[in-house]
Amino acid sequence: MQITQGNWKAEINPERGSLGLTRTQAVDLMLLAAGNTYKEIAKATGRSPETVHGSLKKAYHKLHVYKAAGAVAEAMRRGWIAPLLVALMVSGLNPETEAMRHRPPVRTRQQVSASRTVARRDTGSVYA
Repeated sequence: MQITQGNWKAEINPERGSLGLTRTQAVDLMLLAAGNTYKEIAKATGRSPETVHGSLKKAYHKLHVYKAAGAVAEAMRRGWIAPLLVALMVSGLNPETEAMRHRPPVRTRQQVSASRTVARRDTGSVYA
């Protein structure tokens, strides 16, 4: 069975105990492949981050990997998930795609010195 999530599609096997991803694991992995964090995936699917973490750990185990990037790469290699062709074609046609991939620079605060020397003339002071 094939499902889609955003710009990704996945092949799932709905039978319990079979090879392949479950629907939940496939959705979580597609959202992860799209660049979402566990918290963002949890918010999008209406579950807790711990539940998402557990689901993805089971998917990692099925894929024999330990990290998110490895899981996405291995799932793509096996054909379990794939980006939709339309998204790839549109990004290839748009010449400004490279510029859109880069994040704008983060604004930093300018540090203000906490100790200022204030020159003051007191009457009766020894210093001029």
